[in-house]
Amino acid sequence: MLFIVSVKAQDSTAVKPTPTITGSVDGYYRYNFLNAKDQGDFNNWTSFTNSQNSFELGMASVKLDHSFGKAGVVLDLGFGKRAEEFSYNDRTFSVDGAGNTTSSPTLLAAIKQAYVTLSPSDKVKFTLGKFGTHVGYELLDPQLNRNYSMSYMFSYGPFFHTGLKIDVAPSDNFSFMVGIANPTDYSTASFARKFFLAQLHAASSSGAISGYLNYVGGKDMLDITNNQFDLVVTGKVSDMFSIGYNGTVKTAKPSGGTSGTFWGSALYLNVDPSSKFGLTLRGEYFDDKDNITGYIGTSVFEGTLSANVKFGGLTIIPEFRLDSGKDNLFVKNSGDPTKSAGTFILAAVYSF
Repeated sequence: MLFIVSVKAQDSTAVKPTPTITGSVDGYYRYNFLNAKDQGDFNNWTSFTNSQNSFELGMASVKLDHSFGKAGVVLDLGFGKRAEEFSYNDRTFSVDGAGNTTSSPTLLAAIKQAYVTLSPSDKVKFTLGKFGTHVGYELLDPQLNRNYSMSYMFSYGPFFHTGLKIDVAPSDNFSFMVGIANPTDYSTASFARKFFLAQLHAASSSGAISGYLNYVGGKDMLDITNNQFDLVVTGKVSDMFSIGYNGTVKTAKPSGGTSGTFWGSALYLNVDPSSKFGLTLRGEYFDDKDNITGYIGTSVFEGTLSANVKFGGLTIIPEFRLDSGKDNLFVKNSGDPTKSAGTFILAAVYSF
């Protein structure tokens, strides 16, 4: 009897690992000093902060990770305007009797990421599904950024890809990725041509300096050929000071038309006097004179200073931002156009 009990006890320990659950909730208040609310203009040309003199929910997010043996799965759900803008192509459209078109997000828009993985070895991993882009310095989830408002390069670059990729890491200091996916930011794209994804990563032996060279390209749903190259470099100077850089260039050529280009460059300076307080200054120049974004059509510089005040899992982010365009991009409360706009944001992000 003791032998049988012992065997059962040993078998009971051979259980599958439990999933890891993480998540976040964020909200913010934004005030643009041009106070153009009477004109219905937010004076905002970047993602996720399209409001004026209003308290807003950013996103409630929950992420489940589970792996067993060589296989794994990730399900990442988000609810709120931030998640809806991220999955902006996952919407349904309707037309009323007056011919007005309205749109609403589908349930698919709540799926930020959903993919399965297979790792034949500790140096190779296959990923199939919907996953966040490898392009750029900034990320969708606010707790992973130090600035709350987003850069122009993030806002007009890829958000996510749906496809298959393979990550190969021959060593701790070098890795690469190649993949094939639907056109950028499409969860479903039957009969469409596919995009090619690629990334090279290298780091110093100490890990203090790390760089990523990224690429995404292909013909999109509007028959426009896109090619984007992107560089991200991070460096740790000391425990108190670190630097980040992001540079990107994208060309777009319509079928039978002439190609256009946008490019951008941003520097991130991070100072952390303590584990509970930090400052980040972002300076970004974005040039879209060919207007391939369909919104900017000129060059613009933005400077953003953000503080990160931490209380356990809660981070308070007061932020001041100044955007200045070569041409008129913004609107005063009087309705007159102007080249510059200043903004204050107070955000709160809780992550677990």
